Amino acid sequence: MQITPAEALWFLPFVTPICFYVAWTDMKMMKITNQAVVALFLVFVVIGPLALPFEAYLWRYLHLVVILIIGILLNAVGAVGAGDAKFAAAAAPFIVLGDFTQLTMIFATTLLAAWVTHRLAKHSPVRKLVPNWESWSRKKDFPMGLALGGTLALYLLFGAIG
Repeated sequence: MQITPAEALWFLPFVTPICFYVAWTDMKMMKITNQAVVALFLVFVVIGPLALPFEAYLWRYLHLVVILIIGILLNAVGAVGAGDAKFAAAAAPFIVLGDFTQLTMIFATTLLAAWVTHRLAKHSPVRKLVPNWESWSRKKDFPMGLALGGTLALYLLFGAIG
């Protein structure tokens, strides 16, 4: 991976709690909150200059813009939710462009694991612990925050490990 362990370690302790919050709220309410998206963006704004060379830090904002445009288009055709698109855009600056292939593999694996785990939990005694989660009653929709948050957290964790 092209992300350096130092870079990943700068971001990991701040980003991971946000990723857990996003997964939780998306399962509970089928919503990724604007507060979580703004918090993730602010982590990059504040920690980015400490973790990255300044020129690289500035270029990473282009990642946000590109992913936001793609997310808006995907949302317009009903392919993704607005919260998913906004979270992906806010997460984009944390990703090194050269790690796109690895990120895609992490996302595919995390998405499959999240979907299977969520569906199994939905039909298990675990459901009784949180019976009012909105995601239990949705037939077609899936709380993508579970996979998106997991992907970003795992990407940074793998980057930190080296």
